[in-house]
Amino acid sequence: MLLETISSPADLRRLDESQLNDLVTEIRSFIVDAVTTHGGHLGSNLGVIEITLALHRVFDSPDDVILWDTGHQSYIHKLVTGRREGLRPPPGGRRIVRLPLTQREPA
Repeated sequence: MLLETISSPADLRRLDESQLNDLVTEIRSFIVDAVTTHGGHLGSNLGVIEITLALHRVFDSPDDVILWDTGHQSYIHKLVTGRREGLRPPPGGRRIVRLPLTQREPA
């Protein structure tokens, strides 16, 4: 799986167009599975997969700030910035966007 090889936006820059299309498909499946299992926001995240990958390929986060309109659109951002496991909270755990802040999310 390509998704397992992505831990930073730099990893996206090495992918060709075919691999990016495969990654989009994997991300869609991952998000549907995570939201079906743990709850969360499906439509808002499925709608921003391609634009999130494009933003992270063009801009150099965290030096270039990417500001999301709402936390409901940030799941893909979390995936490509090395926080994939945090998208599946433990039973009774908090929802996806309640992860600790990182250098990509200034307080």
